[in-house]
Amino acid sequence: MASLLNPPLTLPQNKLNPGGVLAASTSGIPSKKIQPSSTRRSHRRCLLMRAKTSVETDMLANDSVGTDAVDDKDFGVVCMHHVGILCENLERSLDFYQNILGLEINEARPHEKLPYRGAWLWVGSEMIHLMELPNPDPFTGRPEHGGRDRHTCIAIRDVSKLKAILDKAGIPYTLSRSGRPAIFTRDPDTNALEFTQVDA
Repeated sequence: MASLLNPPLTLPQNKLNPGGVLAASTSGIPSKKIQPSSTRRSHRRCLLMRAKTSVETDMLANDSVGTDAVDDKDFGVVCMHHVGILCENLERSLDFYQNILGLEINEARPHEKLPYRGAWLWVGSEMIHLMELPNPDPFTGRPEHGGRDRHTCIAIRDVSKLKAILDKAGIPYTLSRSGRPAIFTRDPDTNALEFTQVDA
């Protein structure tokens, strides 16, 4: 199931340097090349940026940015790194995200350093950060269709296959109102998730 949600990353070869890492200007943001773990699928090429332990220390160590640089809004955006999702019970959420959606835990991310329980799950080369914290959103009164609520959108290869998986698990969903191949559902904490079909 993980392969449905984690399509292999394909990048134009002229954008890769000899080490296989995307050649992109990050305006001085430090990055590291991460070699794929032996536990990762061999067909998957992930590009990762690892944040320094203390970004504030690194920023303070560099020269101050002049006010002229603030007018230039290119500060080196590379990609979405992760989305934080609140959950009431980590085990219940992991059952949904791992056993229904087939996502894998990123064991390299820190758990013990945070003052709450959580887990990092791979979504392609990006992640979902499950955080066991009180949820300020109400469980009731939310829109039936997740597309009318705050939601996280995940690109997949086959919406019809996910529809069959959700049907088998008895998990309710709605289809895209625009007619495009997309499906909306909610996790056990009513967090809205969209899955949109893309060509891989």
